[in-house]
Amino acid sequence: MVPVPKLYPERQRLTYGDGSNVKPLDKGRSLSDYNIKAGDSIVLKDLGPQIGWTTVFLIEYFGPILIHPLFYFFPQIFYPGSPKMAHTQIQTLSLIMIILHFVKREYETLFVHRFSNATMPFRNLPKNCAHYWLVSGFVLAYPIYQPGFNGGVLGGAHSQPFVWSLVGMWLYAEVSNYLTHVTLRNLRPPGSRVRKIPYGYGFNWVTCPNYFFETIGWVAVSLLTGSLAAYFFTLLGFGQMYLWAVKKHKQYKKDFSGAYPRNRKVIIPFLL
Repeated sequence: MVPVPKLYPERQRLTYGDGSNVKPLDKGRSLSDYNIKAGDSIVLKDLGPQIGWTTVFLIEYFGPILIHPLFYFFPQIFYPGSPKMAHTQIQTLSLIMIILHFVKREYETLFVHRFSNATMPFRNLPKNCAHYWLVSGFVLAYPIYQPGFNGGVLGGAHSQPFVWSLVGMWLYAEVSNYLTHVTLRNLRPPGSRVRKIPYGYGFNWVTCPNYFFETIGWVAVSLLTGSLAAYFFTLLGFGQMYLWAVKKHKQYKKDFSGAYPRNRKVIIPFLL
């Protein structure tokens, strides 16, 4: 007899139907909700080893938190032969802003976010981490912390009013991003997958104001540094968040039909 593997719930996917009409069984609903009767077939699929989303995000965001200080405090490792020079204001502010951004994300992962799915396949972890460890880690850090760096090919910020205006812009974006995450958290009771229409700060303008404010924060970092790597990361992140926002916008309109505000844009107020 072939032993039947013991699969924990998060590793299981149950579906019913056949052909092009296969539908998943959602957690918390009974078989009668799907009109499944005695004799009907239910298919169990092994999703493979899983890892919790909280753990995934903690690992992802730890990458930049580790990598940027290494470049800042130990430049001799990454720029051998370069003369020892004092850090510029742009370098110091960049380090502080980037580290605080990802520390905020770690905090939100532990104490704010409520995930609709508990886990993801463990095999996807390297792909998920690549964006944060490689792009926002090494690719973003390497040009910014080169000895003597005081603005990239696009100039960077040098006048003190402009510098501190960008810091203020970044701080506004980070606080606003946090507030929108709290709004989303309060819509979903613990342990549930309940979906409601969000209203309030940011959400009266767009479906995903958290992505909008996230982008503003990285625009501030890009303008401060003038680094092509910072602009690349900002555009890459905005592109991905735009795709997510469009998907969420369509899902909201599908789930709530005429109840969803028609004048609400996707990610940029009044424009997009």
